[in-house]
Amino acid sequence: MRVVKAKTYGAISILNAIPTGIGGAFGVDLHLEAEAEVLEKPGRIEAVIPEGEDPKLVIETAKTVLEYAGRSDIGLRIKTRSNIPIGRGLKSSSAASNAVALAVAKLIGLKMPLEKILELAIKSSIKAGVTITGAYDDAYTSLFGGINITDNYGRRLIIREQAPENLRIVISIPEKKIYTRSIDRSRLARVREVYLKAAQLALRRRFWDAMILNGLATALALELEPSPIIESFRAGALGAGISGTGPAIAAVVEPEKLEAVREVLEPYGRTIICNPNNLQASWEVISDG
Repeated sequence: MRVVKAKTYGAISILNAIPTGIGGAFGVDLHLEAEAEVLEKPGRIEAVIPEGEDPKLVIETAKTVLEYAGRSDIGLRIKTRSNIPIGRGLKSSSAASNAVALAVAKLIGLKMPLEKILELAIKSSIKAGVTITGAYDDAYTSLFGGINITDNYGRRLIIREQAPENLRIVISIPEKKIYTRSIDRSRLARVREVYLKAAQLALRRRFWDAMILNGLATALALELEPSPIIESFRAGALGAGISGTGPAIAAVVEPEKLEAVREVLEPYGRTIICNPNNLQASWEVISDG
């Protein structure tokens, strides 16, 4: 049985795109893998995912790719595994839709660039209701790595840079999960002017300043604790903020400041350390029996 595995990556937020349409993300080396194989049950899609999570996104993505290929008669089994904490704003949904779309496309022999995979993955995420804006910034960064500032409504890349590989990322993971679909957009709209100022900073390539202002705006709008952002900055972080709609707090640091920033974030949740990611998504055939 032919089995194809695809690998995509997580990211942290520079800009939340919901209030303005301008988004920004910084690739990190947390990753998600999806394995796809043909199921001997035409038209049926089975999802094997982490316990307690909703299989809707995986199933919707697989269906979208099959519909695009005109192969809705095929049955599929999709398995996912990841070290990206789910429901914390670290782009696990974008990574999942990207990886499933890529694995299914390669399994059934579709030849298409990653840009088309991106399009199908975003379409699937919208249909599954896991994104408000289409999360173009998150999805693009999950597939291509690096630092990306995007027009999410126009599905357009504005700025793309390599992520500095000499930096580290400290992430605080609270127990609480927040899913984007549950967010009241009007709360973010109340501080839209602050988000616009953050976007202006990012468009001038002041990414760390944008990250801090964006994070404080999100904390204010969603009544989340701003102290971890402020304390991380005081401890020497270049940038810090709430990733996505939270609740994870991400801080970008120089290696010599890593322990000081980790220390101030530890009281707020489990901390993980990761590296910038500039790799693009990949795939391989792991069984061709």
